[in-house]
Amino acid sequence: MALYGNPHLTGRETFFDSTDVIVSKTDLKGKVTYANRTFLKMAQMDEKDILGQPHNIIRHPEMPRCVYKLLWDRLQNGQEVFAYVNNRAVNGDHYWVLANVTPSFNTQGQIINYHSNRRVPDRNVLEGKIMPLYSELLALEKSFDSPKEGLEASYGKIQKMLDDAGISFNEFMFSLNA
Repeated sequence: MALYGNPHLTGRETFFDSTDVIVSKTDLKGKVTYANRTFLKMAQMDEKDILGQPHNIIRHPEMPRCVYKLLWDRLQNGQEVFAYVNNRAVNGDHYWVLANVTPSFNTQGQIINYHSNRRVPDRNVLEGKIMPLYSELLALEKSFDSPKEGLEASYGKIQKMLDDAGISFNEFMFSLNA
């Protein structure tokens, strides 16, 4: 089960039932503390293999890094996030999700962990809007010699798009279904 350093991709997309929900929980550092059966099935992992591992073990290398920066910036500020995400299974297959990630709080209002529910995404939105946008952002990231500069450029591009539209990232995600 070596995903690290092994960007093996099959090019095959796998799907899950529209009635299923992929659920996982992580600690504050992003290490998996819970994964439901649907998560395990789609990622092709056993619970013993995923618990304690960084959630980004299923990160698909063709996902723009700026989406994860947006996600983590908002989560660490106590905000929930909705985002289309492409994940990678152990065998190199991939699967798209519409993720809703939320921080969990203790009684003192401190963030204690993160919880994520992922559902089947709208294919029209995915193919008509998300895939082209993510391809553009990823190409921008890769156009820089420095990964840091590439991330800054793609993050700046998406922030400008949001600022120009006067909407938040979540509002942008919801506007795609309109």
